[in-house]
Amino acid sequence: MDLAFTPEEQAFREEIRTWVTANLPADIAHKVHNALELTRDDMQRWAKILGKKGWLGFGWPKEFGGPGWTAVQKHLFEEECALAGAPRIVPFGPVMVAPVIMAFGTPEQQQRFLPGIASGEVWWSQGYSEPGSGSDLASVKTRAERQGNKYIVNGQKTWTTLGQYGEWIFCLVRTSTEGKPQTGISFLLIDMKSPGVTVRPIIMLDGGHEVNEVFFDNVQVPAENLIGEENKGWTYAKHLLSHERTNIADVNRSKRELERLKRIAKREGVWDDARFRDEIAKLEVDVVALEMLVLRVLSAEKSGKNSLDIAGLLKIRGSEIQQRYSELMMLAAGPFALPLVREAMEAGWQGDFPGGEVGNAPLASHYFNLRKTTIYGGSNEVQRNIVSQVVLG
Repeated sequence: MDLAFTPEEQAFREEIRTWVTANLPADIAHKVHNALELTRDDMQRWAKILGKKGWLGFGWPKEFGGPGWTAVQKHLFEEECALAGAPRIVPFGPVMVAPVIMAFGTPEQQQRFLPGIASGEVWWSQGYSEPGSGSDLASVKTRAERQGNKYIVNGQKTWTTLGQYGEWIFCLVRTSTEGKPQTGISFLLIDMKSPGVTVRPIIMLDGGHEVNEVFFDNVQVPAENLIGEENKGWTYAKHLLSHERTNIADVNRSKRELERLKRIAKREGVWDDARFRDEIAKLEVDVVALEMLVLRVLSAEKSGKNSLDIAGLLKIRGSEIQQRYSELMMLAAGPFALPLVREAMEAGWQGDFPGGEVGNAPLASHYFNLRKTTIYGGSNEVQRNIVSQVVLG
């Protein structure tokens, strides 16, 4: 296992850093570094900048219009973007559904859907979870009934992240009730402007609108929007979930937020507390360990060995680290982390605190928001069972 970057990889890092520094809008970077809420325009603006460069699909092979980067290059790209304060790429299109379309879609589907994803023009949403179908995803009940050359879809999806902006949604739908639950699921692409699609907001504890319910009432979907074979959607779903769980680990964002935690601790006067500094040190050790685990996977890929099937393990550790740094930030700020007046914050108010360039107003809502990370993408309890089965047998 070689964890040292080659001179060529270091040169690649410098190229990425130079380009991101020159092209990342300063107002967006300011919001990211200070955990301020990003608007649809912010996220779409950065996506289109990357799309124009050909880097929104940074993990794509050249045959589908991507840069064809190695696993190490993709890691370095994500790291430099995160450290510069770039928003996370909204993953549903370029990171999640695109690989499924590449692997299992027809040439016509690839030509139809991939260009809009690569350019950042089309916003995709994910239709997996349902009321009663979270970690037990195979129990989905949203029904798609074949009628001639179309499907009639009825049902409900929930926790649809940023679904209020969605133009297309990829859904797991039930097309058969025979046999095991997994054998009757299909993978369907649905235009969210179709009659019968209703998006209802779920307002969170801090008043934010991030997630939604999506209802399907006799929605007509052309049969040509079916990916792969009918009743084989579970196979495609597992392919996608490995990308999602690795994405959730997001070690590069954790490295950036670790530095933000240190700034907050110094500003709030708790950096001199040896016990608090111990907590930061323990977190830093965990971040470095997670990075080593990611690099271990990359090293295996680079050398042609079979990479470890540890997407679930990456998800577990990455999500716990995100919760821990948000908790320490709030503890560092103490009572100054409590006030949250959303309208005032959006207007520029960042809370009453003793000086410094980083505001405390977003800290509490950020902490509560990240409680979700150990639940979504497959709860950590279930992931531990999967890891134990894969690793221990």
